[in-house]
Amino acid sequence: MLSQPSVLAAVRKTVEAWCEVAGGSEHVCCQVGLALDEALTNVIRHGYDNRPDGPIDMLFACEGSTIEITIEDQARQVPIETIASRPLNDVRPGGLGVHLIRNAMDEAVWSHREGGGMRLYLKRDVSAETAPEKPDNGT
Repeated sequence: MLSQPSVLAAVRKTVEAWCEVAGGSEHVCCQVGLALDEALTNVIRHGYDNRPDGPIDMLFACEGSTIEITIEDQARQVPIETIASRPLNDVRPGGLGVHLIRNAMDEAVWSHREGGGMRLYLKRDVSAETAPEKPDNGT
């Protein structure tokens, strides 16, 4: 896909339907859809600075009830340690995408792509109603 917000709703609906086929409840499917939506929004907004022509590749895999999503872009690389949510007690709009991603998924791993761009690997057992508890330290 290209870095165009107009396609996000269709991508989200597609991944939610895919999670349902893998055995996820409506709640879990919505969590995964939200995580993907937040991840793609971050790529569009922060990686491509809202440019509509940035390529984004997605790979979807499923084994039983475990789904894996890999998102790759050719946008600017950022230091991995700077990928964080703002503190939850800082009440204002925006800035919680990373928090939502990490709490919706069993695994969320950001890395640099060789030659430029970023990669985000997401994993979730959709048969579990909630993802494992993670410390909430604002990152």
